[in-house]
Parts: sequence; structure tokens; C-alpha cells
Amino acid sequence: GNLEWLDKNKTSFLIMWRRPEEWGKLIYQWVSKNGLTNSVFTLYELTSGDDTENEEFHGLDETTLLRALQALQQEHKAEIITLDDGRGVKFF
Repeated sequence: GNLEWLDKNKTSFLIMWRRPEEWGKLIYQWVSKNGLTNSVFTLYELTSGDDTENEEFHGLDETTLLRALQALQQEHKAEIITLDDGRGVKFF
């Protein structure tokens, strides 16, 4: 479950420490624990901001972060939005 083929010929793959759904769960737990539902964050704030410095998802690459947020979006816990300076997310 933690290996994903990157091409049809199965010549390259990605091994993930956690599945995107697991990352999403960790992020949402942090949001809930800190009373930050109904808040908007930039992707940068989530992975590089001072508030997340001690969290496991701090420093997560943008591709994995987006997949984690997409999983939360499917569960109606978040919405990925476009901001003036890039992308962000609103948590519910």
C-alpha cells in the first residue's frame, strides 16, 4: 500500500512513508486539536510555517501534501482553494 508506480511500464515507483490519507488525517488532527477549523492556510504555512514546526507533516513535499488535502476534500473536511499567491486550503 505504500508503493505507487509512476509509469505504465512499471520502471519507476514512489515509496511513501505514509499514504496521502494518513498524512491528511495527521494534518486534520492538528487543525482540530488547535481549534483551527474554518481557517484558511497556504500550502507554505502548513509545511514550512512556524506553527507546524514540531509536526510530522512539517517539510512534506507539495505533491504529497496536495494528495493528502484532496483526500480530506473527499471527506468534506477541507477545500483546496486558489489564492492570489498560490494555493491554499480551508478546513471544516
